[in-house]
Amino acid sequence: MRMRKKKHGAERIAACSELLIENIEVLKDGFDGVFADKHPVHMEIGCGKGNFACGMAQKYPDVNFVAMEKVPDVCCIALEKAKSRADERPNDNLRFIIGDAKTLAENVRAKSLDCIYLNFSDPWPKSGHAKRRLTYRTFLEIYKNLLKDDGILKFKTDNVGLFDFSLEEFEAFGMQIVWQTRDLHSEPQNADNVMTEYEKNFSDKGQSICSVWAKFN
Repeated sequence: MRMRKKKHGAERIAACSELLIENIEVLKDGFDGVFADKHPVHMEIGCGKGNFACGMAQKYPDVNFVAMEKVPDVCCIALEKAKSRADERPNDNLRFIIGDAKTLAENVRAKSLDCIYLNFSDPWPKSGHAKRRLTYRTFLEIYKNLLKDDGILKFKTDNVGLFDFSLEEFEAFGMQIVWQTRDLHSEPQNADNVMTEYEKNFSDKGQSICSVWAKFN
């Protein structure tokens, strides 16, 4: 379902400019110029309306979070949410990027991320659309380049088909599965979990959430 275009979207985004990395090319030099404090950097790709990013930045003040969203009108909501909740964050540790994950390879410094989150990515269910899935091998190549040698990729989805596809891609890519589950909310790891908007909706309906943590060898 396509989101209705936001009125005065550009102006609303501009009003949150202190939270937006407008020129992604500055990240070729890393994140030291983006955040005042030198902390591990985690990135969420496909942040949606920003609930996860805001929650994580609040819960982990000693981590710097970057949330990327392709659709400007969606990121507008995330930015406004983050700005309204700024007082809840002990540190100024949250920034947003409006852009496509495909652009990360040429615009972000290699080996600069400690963790990448993929939360409820578009499953692109048609077989001919497999290359668009954010866990497809061409995207995995990008993540491998961005993550530090001990960095980790964390993936959550309600879509069992996408989960199975992702596990197959991880295996084919030679990745190490650190942990996985098909029922996240019943696991001890859920104690540190921050839910996305989609996740809460699915969970409220009794739907199980799949999750996997993986590293590149």
